[in-house]
Amino acid sequence: MKNVLEVLREFFLLGLTSFGGPTAHIAFFRNRFVGVKKWLTESEFADQLALCQFLPGPASSQLGLTIGWRQAGWAGALAAWTGFTLPSAVALAAFGIGVSSFGGGLDGAGWLRGLQIAVVVVIANAVASMWTSLCPGKLRKLIALVAAGIVVVTTPAWMQILVIALGAVAGLLFLREENKRNDSTGLNEGSNSVRSSQLFGVVCLILFFGLLFGLPILTKLFPGQPLEAFAGLYRSGSLVFGGGHVVLPLLSEEVVGHGWVTKEEFLAGYGAAQAVPGPLFTFSAFIGSLIDGPGGAWGMAFICLIGIFLPAWLLVLGVMPFWQGAVRRPGMGAALAGANAAVVGLLGAALYDPVWTGSIHSAVDVVFLLGVAAALLILRWPSWLVVILAGVAGWVVYSPVAGS
Repeated sequence: MKNVLEVLREFFLLGLTSFGGPTAHIAFFRNRFVGVKKWLTESEFADQLALCQFLPGPASSQLGLTIGWRQAGWAGALAAWTGFTLPSAVALAAFGIGVSSFGGGLDGAGWLRGLQIAVVVVIANAVASMWTSLCPGKLRKLIALVAAGIVVVTTPAWMQILVIALGAVAGLLFLREENKRNDSTGLNEGSNSVRSSQLFGVVCLILFFGLLFGLPILTKLFPGQPLEAFAGLYRSGSLVFGGGHVVLPLLSEEVVGHGWVTKEEFLAGYGAAQAVPGPLFTFSAFIGSLIDGPGGAWGMAFICLIGIFLPAWLLVLGVMPFWQGAVRRPGMGAALAGANAAVVGLLGAALYDPVWTGSIHSAVDVVFLLGVAAALLILRWPSWLVVILAGVAGWVVYSPVAGS
């Protein structure tokens, strides 16, 4: 019980302070659970990240799920998801309930610009640390650079999966002698790691595909807005590769196309989702709060929230048992080393675009960034405090010129 409460506390704090989207969340997780808490080694963290990057769904939430499970089993996984998801879900549902009086979007808000610039520093620090630890040799550095280059010049969201797979193949072919990993590295079955049978994994995968193909049939047999909304959110959550932002076109087609939410309401909710910490998938709580159904706005917010996250749960729980067995096979250490190097490249590419290109536009931004970097890297203030103070400083610095 003590471990569960600790997991809940840690992820709740991250849920309150992790601004900046999936890439930033991964950086926050690494800083906290590898650098501070020592719950995972760098390699274990990268192994789990590689798994979550392979799967559709919100990679940062799936990564948090695996970390919580390692610490405290089922209850730890639930605690991690609840702590990380609850703050933004409640905030966005409340915003949805009051959307008619909240009015316009948040573009140009000074405090939001401060948060965006702080996130650049947090991600850059994480990428630099992972580059040092996961790309020690020339070949791994080359894999990371090639991966970053491919992702920067190509647009398909599925390209990141191909890049990780190619990194694994390169590692398998060229890193066998260089990489002498212990077979117990990764998602193993020791002490507090994942305890899940392959039979249970098969059941989860059957449920995943059963719901994916069965829910459309159920909506025809039992028409009704709550079931249709759940099915639409589940379908969107099942088909998303490339991070939380990719889900937005799918959600727009589902909810605006069905007339559940107007385009203006959808865009207002999207603006609010950019301004709150935690996973972008909690945007579903905003959508649910505007749909009529059992339990009123809060009840539908919960239904939609579960609908979009359930595929991620089932996929992680279904694939993880096979993953933990695969990492023990001969050559898997080398393959994972290559995949991990590719993941570093992916994060580096994301640091450039959209993080840097979307946040740094002027000399004032650069000076602000240097101040945040000094607080984090020289004064060594905790990242969550730096993010909060950056929001306050952004409100002071940028509000007079907001919208310019």
